[in-house]
Amino acid sequence: MPQANYSHVTRVGDTLYVSGQLPLDESGALIGSSDPQAQAVQCYRNIKAIVEHFGGTLEDVVKITQFTTDIAHRPALGRARDIFFTAPGPSSTLVAITALANPDAVVEIEAIAVLG
Repeated sequence: MPQANYSHVTRVGDTLYVSGQLPLDESGALIGSSDPQAQAVQCYRNIKAIVEHFGGTLEDVVKITQFTTDIAHRPALGRARDIFFTAPGPSSTLVAITALANPDAVVEIEAIAVLG
């Protein structure tokens, strides 16, 4: 859910900068309690909805950054990524961090898309 002074996306020309998406559904409920793959899938669903709102598709996504609280989640994040992108997919970075804004989340994903 958007917070004060928080935007899910900024558009500059044909480029969308999608803020880090937590695994929250439209009502703000956390999806995939302790399941990193389910959480990543929800993050990608959120990114997809944002990009589609601006007339794009996931094929327009050129860069993703995945944040996780445990590097051991890497395989699960890869499986979720493969659901939404075909190889080679967008450029990708994985960062392990100690915590996310929602303490129950173990995954957050941001994206850059160039509409075309």
